[in-house]
Amino acid sequence: MTEVILDISRLISRVRYSTPSGVDRVEMAYARGLLNHYGEALTFAAVHPSGLYGRLSRRAALAYLDELERRWSLEEGSPRQRSLVSVIPQLAALLPSRGAALLSGTVYVQVSPHHLTNAAKVRRILMREKARFLCLVHDLIPIEFPEYARPSGAALHRRRIGTVAKLADGIIVNSAATGRSLEPWLEKARQGSVRKPRIHVALLGTEQLPPVAPEPGDGRPYFVCLGTIEPRKNHLLLLHLWRHLAETLPPQEVPRLFLIGRRGWENEQVIDMLERCPALRGHVEELGGCPDARLSGLLRGARALLMPSFSEGYGMPVAEALSVGTPAVCSNLPALREVGGSVPDYLDPLDGAGWKAAILDHARGGPSHVAQMSRLPKWHNPTWEEHMAIVRDAIEGL
Repeated sequence: MTEVILDISRLISRVRYSTPSGVDRVEMAYARGLLNHYGEALTFAAVHPSGLYGRLSRRAALAYLDELERRWSLEEGSPRQRSLVSVIPQLAALLPSRGAALLSGTVYVQVSPHHLTNAAKVRRILMREKARFLCLVHDLIPIEFPEYARPSGAALHRRRIGTVAKLADGIIVNSAATGRSLEPWLEKARQGSVRKPRIHVALLGTEQLPPVAPEPGDGRPYFVCLGTIEPRKNHLLLLHLWRHLAETLPPQEVPRLFLIGRRGWENEQVIDMLERCPALRGHVEELGGCPDARLSGLLRGARALLMPSFSEGYGMPVAEALSVGTPAVCSNLPALREVGGSVPDYLDPLDGAGWKAAILDHARGGPSHVAQMSRLPKWHNPTWEEHMAIVRDAIEGL
């Protein structure tokens, strides 16, 4: 059987965090999915926070994965990190060691952007492992929409895509929309090279949230917006709408809004409204960290998920909401349509009046809400089993 090396650098770099990002969850899903199929032929490796690359102790890696999943499922999230001193034992156990490919036909799999900015390092890893390279590209957003990224984000992502174009033998993309965005950048980065890695489209699997009863709340209908607080997620639209609702409706008729996600970057206006707008108090609640159990309860009890993003590579929150029977109102983006199909209500992210009408309709159980609830049973839930089947075909093809 092919030997597969899975790089879990991203998960190790998150040793101090209590709650996962979307990329963290994907790397974990690959660890579990590949382990289930390849068993002893799967090896874990990483670029350690110390800078060292190498194979990891299987026992230490599996214990660490178990600990992370326990942490994500049970602990109340907090924006604070664990102290460095408290995680030193884990970091020590995860120090990598040198190793050589055990079987012919080794394939090195990386599903996060961790260290892809350093093409020379990746090249050295592949030469050392004598491996073919399969990687996952999540999106091209920092390049296509640099205004939504950190100041250096576009340049860093170009370097990542350059590494992929020069070194990858196969590429997984999380949506056909991401694949279409990637193609011209691959051509540009290849600069005449004959290398042309095959692109495999594999929708991400939907997280199986625990079967928790909805939160009782205060009797008012509520909505959930799930994702990092950053400009492209368009939280400002929702906050302005909620201020308008608070100023024009009796207090008991104003639905509640839960913003679930860490604070990101370039979001001063959103933070100012959350912290200083009196009209939002009692109506909008920010949850910087939310364990899976509470997230499940909140999603199951919500009238709808709201996702007014300007750009997305994939729409995991849409899939998570639909998977527990909660409607979704989201932007009319190709990546979100791939996930939601004909079920969600799609709106232009700049259509404030349309979003207000949709929110009030779902809050009151109106025609749009009833219609979407009738469409929900027809939705196909993307699974990790389907995703990993495509990944296995890609690995064996190399």
